[in-house]
Amino acid sequence: MPANAALIERFYRAFGARDADGVVACYHPDVEFSDPVFPDLRGDRARAMWRMLILRGKDLRVEARDFAADDRAGSAHWDAWYTFSATGRPVHNSIDARFTFQDGLIRTHRDTFDLWRWSAQALGAKGSLLGWSGFVQGAIRKQAARALDDFIAKQG
Repeated sequence: MPANAALIERFYRAFGARDADGVVACYHPDVEFSDPVFPDLRGDRARAMWRMLILRGKDLRVEARDFAADDRAGSAHWDAWYTFSATGRPVHNSIDARFTFQDGLIRTHRDTFDLWRWSAQALGAKGSLLGWSGFVQGAIRKQAARALDDFIAKQG
């Protein structure tokens, strides 16, 4: 397996094992992460997001596959199953990931998934009926940013 594909696999193996140190060790110091809930995280905020998800995801299960990469870019598909803590509702999120690399580490990481589908599972009727709207999606992002800020503040 090419080195960068192995790096992606190592990232998801660590995530699935709930090994936050192993996950963040795969990231370049200047990493840029983005997904529909956590857009435009950089450096320490991106690393803190993974630490928060791993720490709070008590029943988190991760499966990843389709690792592909060359010297510059890579991709993978992953699925996550967990209970959304704010509502106690079960979620199965299906995610496509794209990466770029620098100095043997992940430099950019972009996850894409259907935020409306996610909100229907995580929020129930409200998410199902209104999860497509910019207002609800903005509220989801705002709540996630606040949770990350709180997590970072508590970690010191």
